[in-house]
Amino acid sequence: MKRLILLLFTALCLTGCSTTRKCPYNRKETPMITHSVFFKLKHPAGSDAEKAFLGKAAELAQIKGVENFQVLKETSPKNGFDFGLSMQFKDQSAYDGYNTHPDHVAFVQNVWLKEVADFQEIDHVPHCL
Repeated sequence: MKRLILLLFTALCLTGCSTTRKCPYNRKETPMITHSVFFKLKHPAGSDAEKAFLGKAAELAQIKGVENFQVLKETSPKNGFDFGLSMQFKDQSAYDGYNTHPDHVAFVQNVWLKEVADFQEIDHVPHCL
């Protein structure tokens, strides 16, 4: 009986472990790039200026190639950021197109650089073990 239980436990563990090693995308496909940036604004919390900034940031979702766009509110006290933006791109070409798009460049130059106090940007793809 102990041997049967040990055998079943081992089989369950191996089955569970093998599913965690699966790649989250087909290895023949290019994984989507997730672009995330978390930031703290120079504006007071809840101010009209804060709301205006977030509204302008949300317009970035209209740029060709941007998918799954989200404006995020930070909830952790572990960092000094208040908000985030997250979006995905089909591939590097779509991401490059976004980075050089006139609307994005204008937003960075005319809004972001003037109104953001601090930020952290992270671009990532799923990693297969």
